[in-house]
Amino acid sequence: MEEPREQSNVTASTAILAGLVLDKKVIERVLRQEIMRESVIYQDIRDEAKAEGREEGQREEGVAFVLRLLRKRFGQVSLDVEKRIQGLSVSQLEDLGEALLDFNTQADLVDWLNRLP
Repeated sequence: MEEPREQSNVTASTAILAGLVLDKKVIERVLRQEIMRESVIYQDIRDEAKAEGREEGQREEGVAFVLRLLRKRFGQVSLDVEKRIQGLSVSQLEDLGEALLDFNTQADLVDWLNRLP
């Protein structure tokens, strides 16, 4: 194969398949990493992992921020409520962040959580 892009794609595909049966060190010795990095397959996997990492980071930051606000407003939050908040998506956390401005008691928070789909 003479086209570099095609070589990269074949190399990355080979590395992925080899990863099913071979040790990582063996694969690294046989296949050059810089070639694999040029592959569209490698880049797609990397981009997807980055996006997932960013989303998870945003969610974790959102959970921490909402819990901090709730503790400031109501004091300690029950472990059950905290676990439920930790399971929320980023958009649900954003909605909760707005809604908690209208809460007068922790019961309002629990009611809000109970209304989630």
